[in-house]
Amino acid sequence: MKFAVKYLKNTFYPLEVPETIKLEDGQMVLVRTEKGEEALKAFLVNSKVAEIWENSPEKPAPLQVIRTLSQRDLQTLDDIKREEVQSFFKCQALVQQHKLNMNLVQCRITFDRRKITFYYTAPERVDFRALLKDLTQVFTRVRIDLRHIGVRDETSIVEGTGICGRPFCCSSFLRKFATINVKLAKDQGMPIAPGKISGTCGRLLCCLTYEYSHYIDAAKGMPPVGSSVMTPDGLGKVCYLQFLSGKVAVKMEDGKVKEFLKSDIEMVDADVNVEIDIQDINSYDYENENIDIRQLEDDRNSSTGNV
Repeated sequence: MKFAVKYLKNTFYPLEVPETIKLEDGQMVLVRTEKGEEALKAFLVNSKVAEIWENSPEKPAPLQVIRTLSQRDLQTLDDIKREEVQSFFKCQALVQQHKLNMNLVQCRITFDRRKITFYYTAPERVDFRALLKDLTQVFTRVRIDLRHIGVRDETSIVEGTGICGRPFCCSSFLRKFATINVKLAKDQGMPIAPGKISGTCGRLLCCLTYEYSHYIDAAKGMPPVGSSVMTPDGLGKVCYLQFLSGKVAVKMEDGKVKEFLKSDIEMVDADVNVEIDIQDINSYDYENENIDIRQLEDDRNSSTGNV
């Protein structure tokens, strides 16, 4: 395996390249997929990566290269991209005309123009039989696919940048969506506020799941907030924790707050004369928000795997 392409959700797929085709890094190729013929960019795979990939049981099935794209093919590809935009708005107008409760996300047309796919999200099942009838009148001699996807799927194909400043996990490396609930955020000491723990998709951040085990490991040996501890500077009470840095903030008897490594303090059974304002980071005033925190958790419309 020498070449690969990025396909669904930026997943790398190995290429089967016929001996008669001379392929170079970054060259556009026409490949055969389950959706039809599609134009993708080929990447030269590092030999070490290829060796690891060959032994991986989870690698995707290879895609067959039909040919490299000529200048005429590249012009055809540009025309198809423009057609996708035009087709999107045509379909959107019909959706509004039929007053359907669905949100059109994206339109894709295969390179051979034999299939056009419209991706949409919807809070409930949609009866689009009348819509499909009109679409067949607008888009003739082409197979039309109306595909329902979840809001997480929508974000993964539209792509973008998360609140961390990096590309969305779902559109860069995350392949499967795990079930996420608010408890994960609570255990990681995050403020339970919609703007802090939800992503662009309107659901809980994916990183809450795959980072969870690291927070649990980091929390081992940490004293509870409000407990009395002995520090190198004397007695105090724990006022907050910093899991990833392994530091504990302690309010001393003189009223000052100091940070110590968890290895430098020891819990004691003593009545320390220190009052601390224990802010419950897991509580939130929902009355001032229009978003029900439970709506951030996964439901049947979160992801479908139907991209």
